[in-house]
Amino acid sequence: MNGRYRFRRVVNYANLSTPLGLLISVIGGASRQSGPDGLILAHGYRYRFPIAGAFTVGNVVLTRRTELDERLILHEGRHATQWAWCAGLPMLPLYLLSMLVSVIVCGHQASYNVFERLAGLDDGGYPHAPLRWRR
Repeated sequence: MNGRYRFRRVVNYANLSTPLGLLISVIGGASRQSGPDGLILAHGYRYRFPIAGAFTVGNVVLTRRTELDERLILHEGRHATQWAWCAGLPMLPLYLLSMLVSVIVCGHQASYNVFERLAGLDDGGYPHAPLRWRR
């Protein structure tokens, strides 16, 4: 594994975001397996919240699906890096605030969410919604 992914894994364990992701996967009934670049893939998450094909907490990628395509794993891996840069749990309110801003400016929770844009809207399967005032 590349040194930067090893560093990300250590940081996300230390800031408690990966342990939180593991706890969520246990509560959600997901089965866990090692993924690429130090990620932990948790398949079979049973809850419908949040509304997404997959979501990441620390280095844990949670999904209701049985498998994820390579582009979505790359997208979620970028979110794992964001968790490390945000020092763990502060990512939650920052992400929610960014999601609110996106809904206000375009009506979609991801199109202008800075975290989703930096992770790659296309890789995450999100639309490029136009700004409300440009419609």
